[in-house]
Amino acid sequence: MAKRILIIEDDRDLSNLVEIHVNDIGFQLDKAYDGETGLQMAEKDKYELVILDIMLPGMEGFEVCRKIRETNKSLPILMLTARSEELDKVLGLELGADDYITKPFSIRELMARIKTNIRRVDALREESDPRDTSIPLVFDELTIDLEKRKVKLGDKLIELTAREFDLLALFASHPGRSYTREQLLNEVWGYQFDGYDHTVNSHINRLRSKIEQDPSHPKYIKTVWGVGYRFVDYEEIEI
Repeated sequence: MAKRILIIEDDRDLSNLVEIHVNDIGFQLDKAYDGETGLQMAEKDKYELVILDIMLPGMEGFEVCRKIRETNKSLPILMLTARSEELDKVLGLELGADDYITKPFSIRELMARIKTNIRRVDALREESDPRDTSIPLVFDELTIDLEKRKVKLGDKLIELTAREFDLLALFASHPGRSYTREQLLNEVWGYQFDGYDHTVNSHINRLRSKIEQDPSHPKYIKTVWGVGYRFVDYEEIEI
């Protein structure tokens, strides 16, 4: 059976257009036209990706995103917004969306985003160091299991979204290496986000709040002033 994508969008003409192009690349598109129905479908069935509009009748997209994330941390969510305010985009990312695209958009750009979000986990693993992914990465109290996609801090299991895990996995697979925000956007998101450095900053802040004892003085994810970020090196942990 074809892999399935869910679109939650009240514009039926847009949903039908997306369906034609999604079918062309071998996926099945299920459609919901309001927030409550879309949430029920996302919770009931298995999807490779959810395309989620912000402005929906009944339950708006932000609330749908938040509720999906309560039960499913790894399902990729691509938000659609007709708003131009940066606050809406940042809020969507803070609530757990993996990506967003602003209307009006070209169908070619949307399809590129769909493909990128679906394959990014496998792509990240292929680009990582050729180490045995069955062996967890351990940095003092922090344990990252690349194969099972699980993170523990001490004995506590840390809940991460798919994008947060991908970002942490990239960092931890290359300890000590500095990345610019543009490099992180390209390697983790899979394409350039010109002018959207806040996307990286938002995810770094969320990661720090989950894995750092004191996010204002991070132990694992370090700021490299004038460059970007890096993950702590093994030698630093031992000290």
